[in-house]
Amino acid sequence: MLVNTFQQELIEAGCDEAGRGCLAGSVFAAAVILPHDFHHPWLNDSKQMTEARRNKLREIIEREAVAWHVAEVTAERIDRINILNASIEGMNLSIEALNPRPEFVIIDGNRFHTSLDIAWRTIVKGDGKYANIAAASVLAKTHRDEYMLRLAEEYPMYGWDKNKGYPTRQHRLAIREHGLSPYHRLSFNCTPEQLELF
Repeated sequence: MLVNTFQQELIEAGCDEAGRGCLAGSVFAAAVILPHDFHHPWLNDSKQMTEARRNKLREIIEREAVAWHVAEVTAERIDRINILNASIEGMNLSIEALNPRPEFVIIDGNRFHTSLDIAWRTIVKGDGKYANIAAASVLAKTHRDEYMLRLAEEYPMYGWDKNKGYPTRQHRLAIREHGLSPYHRLSFNCTPEQLELF
């Protein structure tokens, strides 16, 4: 059972990202402030849910959250500053956009830094422990999936409607056959000479 927040005294946001391990597309980060009494039986780490439940929960979270924001950091930016820094940049953008401004933030994972004047704490596997991080994981994942479905219409050969840009065998074979799209991350191991099919 998820706990809503890490602490009760300060306005707290949960933060998470989606798409770090992909070969193509932007990384998305979300920050969410939930009401103290928020509860939904489906809410969990977004990777543990069906797509249909994630999409339904997205509607509920966006309607009932005190505040939420989703930020996108492009593949071009990822190549320039690396995926870890791009993920952290996205998290900072999503936190900064919240209104009301949170006084404390909990972040899924173990790496974060910020220039924002705000208290924070990283929590490994936080999306399976705290509802506000789980809600952020749902928003980041569903917004990114929606974006990849749009890209899949433009570049259907890569199977992004199914793999969402992750390095599946089908995706790697498509890169070998068709080359890279403008949305592929050039700093990732996805050029034909680097591809190892498994």
